[in-house]
Amino acid sequence: MIPKNIIQLLNKKVEQYNHIDFIENDPISIPHQFTKKQDIEIAAFFAATLAWGNRKFIITSCKKLMELMGNSPYDFIMNGGIAKYFVHRTFNETDLQHFIQFLHYHYAIKKEESLETAFNKGFQANDKNVENALNGFYHYFFDDNIFKNYPIRTHKHIAAPFKKSACKRLNMFLRWLVRKDKNGVDFGLWKIIKPHQLIMPMDVHVINVAQHLGLIETNKTNWQAAVELTNKLKQLDKIDPVKYDYALFSLGAMKDI
Repeated sequence: MIPKNIIQLLNKKVEQYNHIDFIENDPISIPHQFTKKQDIEIAAFFAATLAWGNRKFIITSCKKLMELMGNSPYDFIMNGGIAKYFVHRTFNETDLQHFIQFLHYHYAIKKEESLETAFNKGFQANDKNVENALNGFYHYFFDDNIFKNYPIRTHKHIAAPFKKSACKRLNMFLRWLVRKDKNGVDFGLWKIIKPHQLIMPMDVHVINVAQHLGLIETNKTNWQAAVELTNKLKQLDKIDPVKYDYALFSLGAMKDI
């Protein structure tokens, strides 16, 4: 069982950071610039993809990318736009073009109304978590029957559980689109995946705090550890365990522990 003082700390931090004031200095501020569902999805996908490193730098890069898309990402994707001269750390123009090609195929050629259906490949409503959804998305994103000669280098920008990755950025993206509460940080636009199936976005900050609080023993940031931590947090909220992402991230990144 989780000690009472740890439960109180985690709940206190969720209340503190699951708040609209959190948005401004976080990559989630990028999709919050938009109101159209598809714009939010696309902006969130790119913001999550680029979300590693200093948060100010991430936000600056995301804003630059949205500007390259005319601050209308869905129209840009539907019209087959080309965005040049963009780099964020190891994510470069070559990677960006495959992302754009994938999104154009999904929205414009397949005529899907939402990016949500891209995560339905192999996912079943009774799945314990999003493992099959993420694996299915990976194979769809890199389907060489659809995308001939896609750049192999781009593999590193889309994680998958079958590769043992913790899938931090995609799990964060799914948290943004699936979770919904009265606080208005996460969007809750998607309904097929349920909040209880989400997995904690795990990075070095989260794993260090989780270890310090006795929530997990391993120091590895892999899929198994992310599932283990999520299952532990279900002792606190079995319906919405990943709300504790706010607590663990803030305790680590803000050094508030």
